[in-house]
Amino acid sequence: MIKNYMKLLQNQFKKIMSKQSYKIKLRKINAFIFDVDGVLTDGRVLIDSDGEMLRLMNTKDGFAMKFAIDNGYKISIITGGTNEAVKKRLVSLGIDTVYLGSHNKINSFNNFIKKFNLDPDEILYMGDDIPDIPVMKKVGVSSCPQDAVQEVKAISDYISHKNGGYGCVREIIEQVLKVQGKWVFE
Repeated sequence: MIKNYMKLLQNQFKKIMSKQSYKIKLRKINAFIFDVDGVLTDGRVLIDSDGEMLRLMNTKDGFAMKFAIDNGYKISIITGGTNEAVKKRLVSLGIDTVYLGSHNKINSFNNFIKKFNLDPDEILYMGDDIPDIPVMKKVGVSSCPQDAVQEVKAISDYISHKNGGYGCVREIIEQVLKVQGKWVFE
């Protein structure tokens, strides 16, 4: 009984330390990777009469990504989706590393870190579903929206208080830039 109680206390301590230490990890972040469906969008797809799949993105997320890029951060998008309109929107924000149709996200991740000579410990990844897990296990900070699947939540350093498509990207970028003293406006 005492052994079980000690194990419970150790697990609680690890959870508390993990929650505190993610803020420390944010100090090292110099690059972000985001999934699209379920992170930059709410995961729903509207299909028009021509079969075109339409998505909604939050402009606050867009502002934060553009602001981060303007402050020297690298941003990549890795998504299984193939919608060129999504890519056009992201490129308009200054995101030049967009991997569409990425069903093996580790390959795209490896291309991104190689292209910019990045240290995985200095990357924050936000994903919401099973295909995101392999990359989430490789980065310095793994995060997810509030409505991510349980398996993703279980391995995330940070779970946003916001759902995908409703400002979770803005929230995590703002946290990183605030910790680093770069979320400043005059």
